[in-house]
Amino acid sequence: SAIPEIKSTHSLVAKHVTKEKWDKLSGIVTKTSGFTLAKAIACAVEFDNQHCGIYAGDFDSYRDFADVFDPIIQEYHGISADAKHTSDMDSTKITGNVNPNAPVHSTRIRVGRSIDGFGLSPGITKEQRLGVEKLFSSACKKFPADLAGDYYPLTGMDEKVRQQLVDDHFLFMSGDPNLKVAGMERDWPEGRGIFHNKDKTFLVWVNEEDQLRIISMEKGGDVLGVFKRLANGIKAVGDSVKAESGKEFCLDEKYGYVHSCPTNLGTGMRASVHIDLPGWTKDGVDKLKARCEELALQPRGTRGESGGQTGHTYDISNKHRLGYSEVQLVQTMSDGVNKLYEEDLELQKKHGM
Repeated sequence: SAIPEIKSTHSLVAKHVTKEKWDKLSGIVTKTSGFTLAKAIACAVEFDNQHCGIYAGDFDSYRDFADVFDPIIQEYHGISADAKHTSDMDSTKITGNVNPNAPVHSTRIRVGRSIDGFGLSPGITKEQRLGVEKLFSSACKKFPADLAGDYYPLTGMDEKVRQQLVDDHFLFMSGDPNLKVAGMERDWPEGRGIFHNKDKTFLVWVNEEDQLRIISMEKGGDVLGVFKRLANGIKAVGDSVKAESGKEFCLDEKYGYVHSCPTNLGTGMRASVHIDLPGWTKDGVDKLKARCEELALQPRGTRGESGGQTGHTYDISNKHRLGYSEVQLVQTMSDGVNKLYEEDLELQKKHGM
């Protein structure tokens, strides 16, 4: 078939899906979930605002369409062609913690995980999606006490339960145009659901953008504590799934933990805090962005706790995913947040606040 017109002309897809590569790969159909290159690049074809523009429909996609995925991944993550990825969840290697005086509202760390033998969200078949849900809903009954809780399927969800999950900001919704075009909302809401422990500090989203999104979170700035719980949680999920099915998480020596979006490869980890930075806000958001770049962090504005924009609360997270271990990324985030806080106090003085 002819190469489709790629509307996102500045995307990595537009750069790396050449006519030669299209002609070579467009006829390939992956074994696990019947995915194709056309499906993988659907967002770049449909929209004009994609930076990356490609998704994997199964673990095979990364191998079968490697001529396209490899250069995109290398360029996006800034890694060499022969780089290897090392995972490290040992929380004892992290030194220090976020300064308890820093005005941190909350801390959240998430990763994605995919179970071998099932497709990834954009390509997963209906049977496979239900298989992942069934496997997880049995596996979560084996979690240790501090992580134990309940799984709430989206299908047939009680209105009271739904409202509570919305109030807690735990519920994920349908309707994201990107996820739709990428094929991630097929058969919605079947096979999707949310697990959380009793304290609401450990969550798993099932069959959203990734098969499993594992999240550790709490109020305040105890980054080390949140990371410890995450490490224990990932282990609990992995061990329970393996005991239940004999299956492991998809792990690639080059690309780390496999995710549907290549931007999440490696650790798949986003470690973030919500922190007040009034000094930096006064000094200028562009300056804060530049400073975060130097510290390998990414700032985003936030909606305040009550939903209104507070004006000086930022979501600060690690910028990298691949090529660094989880321990390194959490350390970078924790140290960087302390630095921003120290500098914020100086800037408040400077501006006579």
